[in-house]
Order: sequence, then C-alpha cells, then structure tokens
Amino acid sequence: MPLAATLFCLVVAISDGDTLTVRCGSPGAYEQVKVRVAAIDAPESRQAFGQKSRQNLARLCFKQRAALQWLDEDSYGRKVANVRCNGTDVAAAQVRAGLAWVYTHYAHDHPHLVPLQQQARASGSGLWSQKRPLAPWDYRRRHAR
Repeated sequence: MPLAATLFCLVVAISDGDTLTVRCGSPGAYEQVKVRVAAIDAPESRQAFGQKSRQNLARLCFKQRAALQWLDEDSYGRKVANVRCNGTDVAAAQVRAGLAWVYTHYAHDHPHLVPLQQQARASGSGLWSQKRPLAPWDYRRRHAR
C-alpha cells in the first residue's frame, strides 16, 4: 500500500483506543490490516479510561467504512494512518473527548490536535478528570515485563 494514498476499508475490529483492524480490497482478495491512528496514544486497556477509549473508537468506526491515509509503519508492523470514519477525524475525536493523548513527537504534523487536548484538559473531559493522569507511554514503561 503506497504511503499518502487514501484507501477505503471496512473496520472489522477495535483493539484499543488507537488501533483498529480493517479489511481492504475486493471480495475474494481481501487483506486484513492492523492500523494505528496517527499522532495519538490512547490509554492502555488496563489503564484508567482504557476501555472507554476503546468503546469510543468502536462507536466511531466499528463496521464502518474508514478512509485511511497511510503515513508509516510502526515498530510492531502496524500501518500508521490518518483515519476518518463517517467523515470524522478519529484522532481529533479521541483527543477532544479526553480519551487519547496527543503524541508530542508527531504533534508538529497534526497541529489541530494540540488545542483540542488543551480544551479537553481545561474542561476535565475523560482522562483529564483524574487528578494526575498517567500518559500511556509512562504507564507502559512502569509496567514493562
């Protein structure tokens, strides 16, 4: 799949608040692809708001047609993409709801996300309702096996 091309696929599974599985292609020649939503990091499943984040992504995308713009591949072999479901920018929706953090390292390529995170934080939405929310990257570091 070429980078920066937009592909339309059916969302067939939701792993967590920033990862989904899509089925692309035509009948008889489908390909299932695991996709990481670009520029965000959702709470881990066992972390506070992890399940709510996953449920919100499912509400937005499960069994929907997603427009995917491939950007990269991550260290786990997942495709990293800008994802839109029903015309909704999934990264923006997750951040706006307080159900994902903006991945600071990639924020310069997605400048629209930072103000959404600031608004969610100011209003105490989602994970920002916690006294000291723990970023998923810090959670993974603390719970590494």
